[in-house]
Amino acid sequence: MKQSKRYRELKEQVNAEIYQLNEAIEKIKKLATAKFDESIDLSIKLNIDPKKTDQFVRGVSNLPHGTGKTKRILVLTKGEKEKEAQDAGADLVGFEEYIEKIQKGWSDIDVIIATPDVMSDVGKLGRILGPKGLMPSPKAGTVTFEVGTQVKLLKKGKVEFKTDKTGCIHSTVGRASFDTQKLEENIMMIIDDIMRAKPASIKGQFFKSLYLSSTQGPSVKLDDKHLMNELRKGGV
Repeated sequence: MKQSKRYRELKEQVNAEIYQLNEAIEKIKKLATAKFDESIDLSIKLNIDPKKTDQFVRGVSNLPHGTGKTKRILVLTKGEKEKEAQDAGADLVGFEEYIEKIQKGWSDIDVIIATPDVMSDVGKLGRILGPKGLMPSPKAGTVTFEVGTQVKLLKKGKVEFKTDKTGCIHSTVGRASFDTQKLEENIMMIIDDIMRAKPASIKGQFFKSLYLSSTQGPSVKLDDKHLMNELRKGGV
């Protein structure tokens, strides 16, 4: 992919150094010079075989300071749960009309929550929703009768993480406008949650490498040994 002149100039400010977390955040914030509030993204390469189903890593993390983006949430349900979802702040609530819209290609939402009693119908949309990362899942907490609780958590900053086909996890952990401490706390939270999701079949080192970047800026490599030591101590 051709790199812009701006990107090449920013990349020249990053050397092969491995950064401790607070240093990496300061560097990335400095390099986030776009005309909008860039997202700060964490990429982790795991020591897993992505072809083995027992080594698939998936979970959720409740970032203490959110991601800086408000998620657009659709709740697929019927009956009394509709009001619960609406009262909790869901953007869209219903069933038949949204099933039909999705079948026709509509997907103008960030997250779909479904109650278990409608999953027999929602499951038929797997081929449409799966590739878009929108299929509700019990492991992600998006198949539940506790729709009000889940809507509030997602609005506050709950994020889902899962390995891709290369064995990596990518997640937004905040915005360039966040102060360093908030970004540190968000990052340590999701790293801790990913560690807790470590498959029992994985022995030894779990993280191969960790990188931090902004939407339109170059990435910097994090000192994984320092991060693990701080995680064991409970702070940065």
